[in-house]
Amino acid sequence: KTYLGRPEADGFRCLGMGILGAALRESQPKEALSVLEANLTLIRRYWSHDEQTILIAQTNLAACLENLGRCDEALVLKREIYTRRVVTLGVSHERTILSGCSLSISLNKLRLYTESKTFTRDQLLPEARRSLGADHDLTLRTSHNLAVALMGNPESTRFDLLEAEIILQDVVQRRRRVLGLAHPDTRRVEYRLSYIRGALVAATAIQARVRGILARRRLAAEHAAAVVLQTSVRVHINSA
Repeated sequence: KTYLGRPEADGFRCLGMGILGAALRESQPKEALSVLEANLTLIRRYWSHDEQTILIAQTNLAACLENLGRCDEALVLKREIYTRRVVTLGVSHERTILSGCSLSISLNKLRLYTESKTFTRDQLLPEARRSLGADHDLTLRTSHNLAVALMGNPESTRFDLLEAEIILQDVVQRRRRVLGLAHPDTRRVEYRLSYIRGALVAATAIQARVRGILARRRLAAEHAAAVVLQTSVRVHINSA
């Protein structure tokens, strides 16, 4: 209630609305949505020159939309936010990379795995490694997102799964070194790694089974061809 009674253009009123909306976002997203929308309208009306503040308000609004299950709408906002971050701050700025990481998460949630893989592998991750370093939290989160895109795609090949395993192995080692074995982020990535290893074992078993079936079919076909040939020879000899 810190903003009640203050003029509409008062900076503390705007700040209070933003804080209230963010606080309500997890527990009461419907109520938070109206507050965050009003806050964004207020910022655009009186602080239209402050683009970074507008982008922060849009980021909070996108997160609230996701909490409400309106992921398509959130994705539209996140695309806009990332594009504006690139224009105003550059591709290597930490805020830009954070917005890109959030965008890749949304792409994975909506199962747009091919787009997520291309965006994360070709654009976002190289910039994160170059500007933030391989051990930075955002770099590791971005690597994790790439692994999720690789392993989540129904059209993924065994090579995609192997790439995801290599990525997660690296992330696990860095998480253990930086955060320790008991940290929730370390445990989360370890779980992903165990899952992908199980998927690889299953894929290898399926491939072996398919190869066995094909080999048996090939032998059966060769045997059938040999029988036909022998029969033809006998018929030819008898007719002679």
